[in-house]
Amino acid sequence: MMRRGTPEADAQRAIVSALRIALPRNAIVHHCANEVTEAGPRGAKRQAILAGMGVHPGFADLLVISEGRVLFLEVKSAKGRLRPAQDAFRETVLAQGFGWALVRSVDDALGALADHGFTSRVQPSRRIAP
Repeated sequence: MMRRGTPEADAQRAIVSALRIALPRNAIVHHCANEVTEAGPRGAKRQAILAGMGVHPGFADLLVISEGRVLFLEVKSAKGRLRPAQDAFRETVLAQGFGWALVRSVDDALGALADHGFTSRVQPSRRIAP
């Protein structure tokens, strides 16, 4: 279901659904809810609590673990850009030898699985790299 004003969330829901179909049943697809959307002092307090509990700035939207492989997926809308914290997170992850990909669609996500050697029951359509 497409909701007005939430293109990244809509894309992420579609991607998660597709990954759950494409990946082996024992695979883990996890969304890391690491931001508070509530404004003001209450939101700031909640964000501070989450930071104290281990929330990492710029952490990818999705973490995929399957058959000994780890892939971080950052979901963006068609025009979305990485924030500096997300760019720094990407560099840190890549420097440690893990997979990371910017995805804007289901096809991008399936392509990222293939690019990083994940076993998938679904083949991506031909795509243009983001």
